[in-house]
This record gives sequence, structure tokens and C-alpha cells, in this order.
Amino acid sequence: MANLSIIVLVRNEELHLSRALECVAGIASQVFVVDSYSSDNTVAIAEAAGAEVLENRFVNYAAQFQWGLDNAPIESDWIMRLDADEIIEPDLQREIFERLPLLPDDVVGVNLKRKHIFMDRWVKHGGRYPLVLLRIWRRGHGRIEQRWMDEHMVVWGGRTVTFDGGFADHNLKDLSFFIHKHDWYATREAVDVLNQRLNLFPRDEGVTSNNSSFQASAKRFIKERIYNRIPFTLSSTAYFLYRYIFQLGFLDGRSGLVYHFLQGYWYRFLVGAKVMELEKAIEGIEDKQEIVAKLAELTGLELRSLSQDGAEELERVNS
Repeated sequence: MANLSIIVLVRNEELHLSRALECVAGIASQVFVVDSYSSDNTVAIAEAAGAEVLENRFVNYAAQFQWGLDNAPIESDWIMRLDADEIIEPDLQREIFERLPLLPDDVVGVNLKRKHIFMDRWVKHGGRYPLVLLRIWRRGHGRIEQRWMDEHMVVWGGRTVTFDGGFADHNLKDLSFFIHKHDWYATREAVDVLNQRLNLFPRDEGVTSNNSSFQASAKRFIKERIYNRIPFTLSSTAYFLYRYIFQLGFLDGRSGLVYHFLQGYWYRFLVGAKVMELEKAIEGIEDKQEIVAKLAELTGLELRSLSQDGAEELERVNS
């Protein structure tokens, strides 16, 4: 096995978890499943596969993952972030097993090329492959950004390399789940957009200030410095047309049209609409703490973690 610990966040993931754990069984020296009190067979599946289960109440992905990093008894030199619905394919398993132990000391992070499987078909176009994500890092050289949405791993103290093996996001749930999940994502991203505009609580700029995937840094810059400043009725339409026509999304077929329309247009439009709705709700409120309290009431998000407590946490993970 590689000298590698894997952290997986879960809640009611009995459909995916055994598949995820099976694909890393031959490469991981330790597997930690951080559960947020699942009500199905998730914990039993994890324990049967030999994973160590930790329980913690979920606030958001970033806080939960950082909690896992801080509390899991990690002994390996390398750590990997894996979602329950992701798959490490055999060629990437071999690459991790063979290349990871041979990486020079100045390499502190490994990027992976993620593919997206939607309706059981690989979405190859529309700028969706490869999505280069930093997912493996040396212990003591990485953390997760403290954000409500679009959180990335960042590393320091050296350079990164990219592995070429297959790495796939393949969620087996239905279209209703996809829509519900992206509705939840849109609320979180709307809060991030408002925070960017109003400076309500500390913003983690890790992906632009630390060593991470260049692709992730470039996308973050374009989204926050350009895209979010354009009226969403125009930006969402332009983004969909760019993906579907100029980035050849139409080559992904009928299921690809469903994906690109929902993820590339409907979702982006929904984020903008939620920002508009929340801006109207807080109109006239000047005190930032009152704004945060109002947003927490409207969204159901525990925004207390982005107040003073969040500032202390952000300072800690950046130190």
C-alpha cells in the first residue's frame, strides 16, 4: 500500500460508500470516514470495510473536512480527499501506488484530472474535462479553504505535480437529487457572493494566495472579478452558450444537453436570482451582524461560523 491516508465525508451515503472504499482498498494505509450522524447503513458499511469512523455535526463542507484533518489520527506522509460518490480508477490506483513514494521532497501536492459522469455518460466537453483538482498533499502542507461554496485544497512549502490516471465523479442518484443538491449549492454560493460584495465576514483567499491547481485559481479569479459583476440574466446566458457552443458541449449528446443546461445555465441563473432575493431582503439594514443574522434566518445556514468564531478559525488554519 502507498503511505496514504484518505478522508471521506459522508451522510447517508450507503449507495456510494462501499464502491468508494473498494477502489482505494489497495492503496490506502488508513481510511477515515467522517460521518455527520447518518440514519442509514453508512457507518456499518464503513466499519465493515475497515475504515475508522469519526462523528461530527455538519455545518458546511469546509469546516467538516478541516475538522477531520485536525482530529483523525493520521500517521501517513500523504493525505487524500475523496468524496463518497467519486471513483479512483485502476490506472490511477497504479499511478498512486508507483509514483507517490518516488516523488521528490519539494513536491507537496498532487493534482488529479476529474471526469464527470452524468446519466451514466462521461461529459467530455463544455470545459468539463479535465477538471484539475488538488486532492493529495503531504501531511502538514495542506488545508481546505474556509468557504461556504467552491472550497479547494491549498498547499504550501513546495510545488505540485499532476497525475494522469482516471478519477471520476459518478453519482448514482436521480435527477431530482441533482436539482435539490444544486439548489442547496446555489444558496451557499449566493451567500459567498454577498460576502464578496458586502464584506460581512472573513473571506479565505487560499486558492489564489497558496499553491493550488492553476485551473482552480484562474476560474476563481474570472468568476469573482468578472462574472459576478455582470447582471446574472446576461452572464448565465453567455456562460451557457460559451460552454455549449464554443467549448463543444453539444458533442455530449442529449444527456449532455441536460447537464450543460442545468449546471451551466439553470444553476448559474439560480445563484443570481437568489442573490437578488437576499439583497432585497437585507435592503436598508446597515449593521453587518444584523445582516448576517437575517441571512442565517433566510437560508438556514449556520452563519455564526463566519462571524468572530469564523475569523478565529480562519486565522488558525492559515497559521
